[in-house]
Amino acid sequence: MAVRKIKPTTPGQRHKIASTFAEITTNVPEKSLTTGTSKSGGRNYTGRMTMRQIGGGHKRKYRVIDFKRDKEGIPAVVKTIEYDPNRTARIALLFYADGEKRYIIAPNGLQVGQTVISGKGVAPEVGNSLYLSDVPLGSVVHNIELKPNKGAVMARSAGTYAQLTSREGKYAILKLPSGETRMVLVTCKATMGVVSNSEHNLEKSGKAGRVRWQGKRPHVRGVAMNPVDHPMGGGEGKSSGGHPRSRKGLLAKGYKTRRPNKYSSRYIIENRKK
Repeated sequence: MAVRKIKPTTPGQRHKIASTFAEITTNVPEKSLTTGTSKSGGRNYTGRMTMRQIGGGHKRKYRVIDFKRDKEGIPAVVKTIEYDPNRTARIALLFYADGEKRYIIAPNGLQVGQTVISGKGVAPEVGNSLYLSDVPLGSVVHNIELKPNKGAVMARSAGTYAQLTSREGKYAILKLPSGETRMVLVTCKATMGVVSNSEHNLEKSGKAGRVRWQGKRPHVRGVAMNPVDHPMGGGEGKSSGGHPRSRKGLLAKGYKTRRPNKYSSRYIIENRKK
């Protein structure tokens, strides 16, 4: 899972840094696990633009990912490692012993032909899904549930992981990728290992067109606008600006937007890094 710098044979490739895709074993997804998906273009149900800088992009098929890992005690063999255009991580196709097929987020080190399993008392090996009560202290995990049997919601993007530091009663203490330390019920599941494609942050598109293929439209800086268009607009030369704000006037870059009395604050031991 490395990256390569492209030879500057064209202006668009001069600064391009792309993945080698060396771990990918097939470019054809499992048809039974793919569905169609539509793009909103940033518009809501009335057709009005509610999110800016969204639109266009290449057509995609959505790969249905198993975030619950609820087939407990049934071993599965890794058939392929695949690219998923809907996420930064790689995905793995599992063939279960009972004949069912499912996609999971592929961790680093998962190989084709390897056997993975989930459930109570499972060995803490890469790709296995365990309850947090069974995960050894100090281990790194990903695909972490916040509510039992609801499916993984944390540490799912490329290269991310959380570390299990301790257990106190019915809670496990996890240090999250953001630097936050919080409590999670030990009856929640997590998958052993680090999410694949850990060098994704080193990639560079090289040209604007490649970003447009991803469905992202140009972003105009607020200070480059007129006062009627943005709170940071206007002024002679580069004198405009002031404290960073959103287009609606909400303070940004350091201003805390989290509700002070949010219900989940009771589970947070240490806030994320500033």
